[in-house]
Amino acid sequence: MHQDPTENIVEILLSKSTVKQKAYRNVCRAFKELEQEAQLLIDVISAKTTERDQDIKLSVEPVSDQEFHIRIAGDLLVFVLHTNIISLPEDYEYNKSNYVADQPLRKYLGQINVYNFMADSFEFNRLNDPGYLLARLLINSENYFIVEGERQIGFMFKSISAKPLDKVDLDILIKLIISQAADNDLVVPPFPNIRKITVREKLEKTQSLGAGNKIGFQMSYQNETKS
Repeated sequence: MHQDPTENIVEILLSKSTVKQKAYRNVCRAFKELEQEAQLLIDVISAKTTERDQDIKLSVEPVSDQEFHIRIAGDLLVFVLHTNIISLPEDYEYNKSNYVADQPLRKYLGQINVYNFMADSFEFNRLNDPGYLLARLLINSENYFIVEGERQIGFMFKSISAKPLDKVDLDILIKLIISQAADNDLVVPPFPNIRKITVREKLEKTQSLGAGNKIGFQMSYQNETKS
């Protein structure tokens, strides 16, 4: 006689649902605090830069409960809170860590992605201009977190956190993101690639002709684990 799996299904759904709801609450709270920390930092930077150059555009612009923008001169940083809780690929170092092995439900994560665009792309509605993923913040039901990114971001956050996320972490992350965006220069296409255009291209892309693109990068998987 086969055992009825109904109760087992119910327990699995309940346990997963509870963990995912906790992770989502954590990532929503982090998103709001991230926006608050961004505003505090922009206020400080603006006070310092205005003394020497009043034309530098700096602002934090709320868009919705799941999105806000930071304008840094010619850059626009787009912060997006994803409403779905995700898990990483099985071969990801985080999933192979003792931390997840001890409690597999820790693998469920809320995520915030940060994209780097040129501000002019939005101002002039240049729909084909690319943006690049600058950083990704992942948070689980226990409020432990992972940050993916390159250069300083990847160096500062090398593995799963040793403690729950707090405002100090968010302050450091915001500063690193803004610093990296400001240091990420435009690169124009080679001259032979742009010396000939069609009339259609001229009419459709007047504002973007000769414009550069932000340098993009691929996310690096974390190589260290929490023991």
